[in-house]
Amino acid sequence: MDGLMMDFPLTLHHFLERAGRLHPNKEIVTRTPNGIHRYRYRDYYKRTHRLAKALENLGVKPGERVGTLAWNNYRHLELYFAIPCYGAVLHTLNLRLHPDDLAYIINHAEDRVIFVDLSLVPILAGIRGKIPCVRQFVVMGDKAAAPDPNFPALAYEHLVAATPDELFQWTKMRENSAAVMCYTSGTTGNPKGVVYSHRSLFLHSMAFTMADTFSLSERDVLLQVVPMFHANGWGKPFAAIMVGATIVLPGEHPQPRDIAQLIQDEQITIVGGVPTIWIGLHNLLQEEKFDVSSVRLLVGAGSAIPRNLIETYAKEYGIELRQLWGMTETTPVGTVSVLKRHFDGCTEDECFATRAKQGLPAVGVELRCVDDQGREVPWDGATMGEIQVRGPWVIKGYYNDARSAVAFADGWFRTGDVATIDAEGYVQLVDRTKDVIKSGGEWISSVDLENAIMSHPKVLEAAVIAVEHPKWQERPLAIVVPKPQFQDRVTKAEILEYLEPRFAKWWLPDDVVFVDALPKTSVGKFDKKVMREMYQGHEQKADGERA
Repeated sequence: MDGLMMDFPLTLHHFLERAGRLHPNKEIVTRTPNGIHRYRYRDYYKRTHRLAKALENLGVKPGERVGTLAWNNYRHLELYFAIPCYGAVLHTLNLRLHPDDLAYIINHAEDRVIFVDLSLVPILAGIRGKIPCVRQFVVMGDKAAAPDPNFPALAYEHLVAATPDELFQWTKMRENSAAVMCYTSGTTGNPKGVVYSHRSLFLHSMAFTMADTFSLSERDVLLQVVPMFHANGWGKPFAAIMVGATIVLPGEHPQPRDIAQLIQDEQITIVGGVPTIWIGLHNLLQEEKFDVSSVRLLVGAGSAIPRNLIETYAKEYGIELRQLWGMTETTPVGTVSVLKRHFDGCTEDECFATRAKQGLPAVGVELRCVDDQGREVPWDGATMGEIQVRGPWVIKGYYNDARSAVAFADGWFRTGDVATIDAEGYVQLVDRTKDVIKSGGEWISSVDLENAIMSHPKVLEAAVIAVEHPKWQERPLAIVVPKPQFQDRVTKAEILEYLEPRFAKWWLPDDVVFVDALPKTSVGKFDKKVMREMYQGHEQKADGERA
């Protein structure tokens, strides 16, 4: 017997129409090169409807991919809803990718139209001859005319202004229709396409507002620091429109000072970013005074957050820095580090130790860790295994890619992340399968070593990689960025002495290299692939020589 419920499709139209009707006076704020741009949801709602009509006038067909190469700004947010609600597929392009990767992605997705910020036109102009699938470019900027006669394009504002100021009649669509498309960063082989359905984004957005995730609500002022080209900006733009939150967009090249200024001026309550963002912000706040008291929650993901950073924000600023673990393939929320009620009676050390884990699976996500033989490992907080997940916002295959066959097992997505799960269900990330250090038949967690090194008072950032060893197969090498005031004032011996009480002797790095900066990926993570190439064949130094 079926339930007697209405067949109500879970599509993004509901979010947009709800926002326009219930929250017309809420603000969307963008930092631009010319100052702060502000408008209200009612304006956003009308322009998004007009943009959908413009897509129709451009001849975009349902299901076709429409690319965006843009910073976090209000025009990009308009495209976030206009494209999928129209029936096409929003394809966010990573502006930090190598041009060859960008051309591959555009061709693989078969983008027909690309909307590009004025400042980013040179990126597309350089590969225009390599992307024949694109039939139209649209430049987003304040000027009505296209900026470059050698790059024929339409002007975004002209398109919007030329369409009638009336509501677009949405076509009813299936909730499983494709809505958005992202590509993974392509650390191994070509980038892989991930296609999100309306239903998956709808359910993921609802999960984002739960008390045991991030409690995002109409009362919040969200600062969208996570690039909107990366895993849907972690899904926050969709969730924020859904609940009617005030949205603040940092625009081009936001730096720690820009973030601090926006937090202070706009009274931000919630903001997410990779750990390097929070390291940089803390470093700034130690030197300059900004009022960050409005913030109730920082969200960190992309790599494990060092425990000392979580403690620092809690003790110095009264702000919770909450871990999120996920991937492009999981939309991305997989686990969230929230404390169960019984931790209220635990010691400070126990609480911070638990908050430093990646947390509990979100409602809707099922998770397990398996060993090399595919057997699920016990939840004992010690036995390592690869994380596998499944759920309504986890992909079941890559777009038009034969690698799907090896990424899935019995209906589970194989993440490539190695972790432990404790008896309470808290997941603790140990490493990526390609980053874990295999020394003398035993595994060493680079994540644990990195977090410990970054808790040293003289250290700003640290990464640990494997280097080949003739006897032990691999040994750990620590690459350390000192805080500016401690440049040339911290030694290898000092780092190893700090680590010695925390780890078995065979875990300790064989060498420590000090550098001015660590290479990072297009989304701000430590780029260990580059570091492994840089230090291939590295010889041990006497005392942490500077690279």
